[in-house]
Amino acid sequence: MHHAILLAGLLLVVRIPSGAATESNVVTCGSILKLLNSDYSFRLHSHDVKYGSGSGQQSVTGVEQKEDVNSHWVIKAQTGEMCERGEPITCGSTVRLEHLSTKKNLHSHHFSSPLSGEQEVSAYGTDGLGDTGDHWEVVCSNENWMRSAHVRLRHIDTGMYLGMSGRSYGRPISGQMEIVGVHKPQHGTRWTTAEGLFIVTKEKSSTHEEYAHSEL
Repeated sequence: MHHAILLAGLLLVVRIPSGAATESNVVTCGSILKLLNSDYSFRLHSHDVKYGSGSGQQSVTGVEQKEDVNSHWVIKAQTGEMCERGEPITCGSTVRLEHLSTKKNLHSHHFSSPLSGEQEVSAYGTDGLGDTGDHWEVVCSNENWMRSAHVRLRHIDTGMYLGMSGRSYGRPISGQMEIVGVHKPQHGTRWTTAEGLFIVTKEKSSTHEEYAHSEL
């Protein structure tokens, strides 16, 4: 029910006052978004399909389809910390990305990926609770993570960058691309926000939140 309400919220079109235009371009804590790979134009995706090798955890892939609801991720603070809903995510901060449909976190570890042999990226945890392997540093050049900017996500535990290998899977997930961790910020490691529900705080003294919406 909770996920159904959140997904329904993605269909709302909410008017944002002109004074909030700059704020609405900032990625904030609690926002639900799709991450688009800037080099391949595929969206970060997961589903209840486990890897047949490596860790055997829930697989993370890239999909070209814009409308797939299994590409939604929730921005959260690192394990053991809290961030206020609508709080801007600063460049250099550590975040978790929780897969909205399965409530598992974007994760990586020292297993080899199935197609290219790079570092495996999976979805891990139960009801949003995992471990330090879920921590990612937001690497960007502004003060805050801007929705329009190209950013990189560096895995805290291993130092690898979230990327796409350029290789595609066969059945049962034909056409989906392999997501991996790579050693350096190379081709396939740039990401930008696509569709989503972005939480915007109007004023620090305000008692309610506003939402910047982009189409699914």
